[in-house]
Amino acid sequence: MLPAARGGAFPPACENGGMNFQKILVPVAGVAIIVLAYRFYGWAGVAAIATGLVMWVLLHFTRMMQVLKRAANRPIGYVDSAVMLNAKLKPGMTLMHVVAMTRALGELKSPKDEQPEIFRWTDGGESHVTCTFVGGKLAHHELFRPAQDAPEAISTSSPPAP
Repeated sequence: MLPAARGGAFPPACENGGMNFQKILVPVAGVAIIVLAYRFYGWAGVAAIATGLVMWVLLHFTRMMQVLKRAANRPIGYVDSAVMLNAKLKPGMTLMHVVAMTRALGELKSPKDEQPEIFRWTDGGESHVTCTFVGGKLAHHELFRPAQDAPEAISTSSPPAP
């Protein structure tokens, strides 16, 4: 059962300071590095640092496109093994990391563009993992396995003789 259903509440997206801090810190650090490069090495330093920053952005963009290209070839919300996915998940993982692990987009279970975002991945045995993302980071995950039917009675009599 999700914490929100038990009476608890997920933190609102605005309280996720790490995500907002990262959105501000990375561009400020990039500008600061460019200013320092100009101060110590002139325009050659700016060119070198700008080239490095562009390369870093392109690497992240390429990884994102590769993950989405792999996910496009699979059904939405499907995973090979929900139990194995549940074992690999850790709080704080990004949605992109989870999509890369499952190689499939999750089935959206929450209203669109609202926090927290809830996605579900289901395997062939109808087991599923429901993941709750707050601010793009995994906050909670839960595995559901359907009840197994009682195995059929195994015959204790000896097989007929040939």
